[in-house]
Amino acid sequence: MKTQTAWSKLPTESRNPRSRGLDRLSTPRVVALLLDEDRRALAAAVRTAPAVARAATLAADALEAGGRIVFLGAGTSGRLGVLEAAESPPTFGSAPERIVGIMAGGEGAVFRAVEGAEDREDVGRREGRALRKRDLLVGVSASSVTPFVHGALAAARSKGARTVLVTCAPRPGLRTLADVVVAIPTGPEVLTGSTRLKAGSATKAVLNAITTAAMVRLGKAYENLMVDLKQTSAKLVDRARRIVATAADVSGAEADRLLRAAGGEAKTAIVMARLDVSAVEARKRLARAGGQVRRALARR
Repeated sequence: MKTQTAWSKLPTESRNPRSRGLDRLSTPRVVALLLDEDRRALAAAVRTAPAVARAATLAADALEAGGRIVFLGAGTSGRLGVLEAAESPPTFGSAPERIVGIMAGGEGAVFRAVEGAEDREDVGRREGRALRKRDLLVGVSASSVTPFVHGALAAARSKGARTVLVTCAPRPGLRTLADVVVAIPTGPEVLTGSTRLKAGSATKAVLNAITTAAMVRLGKAYENLMVDLKQTSAKLVDRARRIVATAADVSGAEADRLLRAAGGEAKTAIVMARLDVSAVEARKRLARAGGQVRRALARR
């Protein structure tokens, strides 16, 4: 258990001098201050880009090797990891079991706080021991000292899994906790200690960057189009039509026809149109190209 003195020294627990008079500010000024601090936090996240890129490479490597990406955390940090995992299948067509989120306190803690769950290092170790060599554990801890996350990282490393720590509290010694540490110097919150604010915003941006960059490397995008999306809603059905129409330079009606012939697979439909081949041949070309549309189109 961390002492009060140790907690008080964390930048995420410090008082923000810009918001000392918060309770005296008008509502428009409170809003302006909150948004400006978010802007500063995102600028701080930009400065961690090299570490984020290393984390994205580990994520792509894990998926390419048949492993999993596991996001793990407590409170807001844990919920952001769960959100990242939940949004990957519809966006990138990934299997739900390949990118997962683990929340301190269990699934119910996503919606209702479970007090004390973040302090259970033993539970974190149990979660970490479930990882294997080809997996990647992304521990998310705004404060950097969450016992649940520390336990999971240590146990995962003992199993040979690669590890990433995403935190908003840079401090000495963090490099010993994970293979890659993304330490975003967001500084103290407008509302002291409330890391659901700018620390949460910066963390979300970094997690977005890790998964998206990894998926781009794995061929889940052609140009800037999400060509492996799942058509699970009317909006995504329309988006798939527009993606195929744009990438293949065909009409919406022709894009619909191609998608039907391709069984709803946007990648296959694009290759069919661009190379004037059947769905079977398009799938073969994509398979030989490792799922990369650009490579499939280049191999005539």
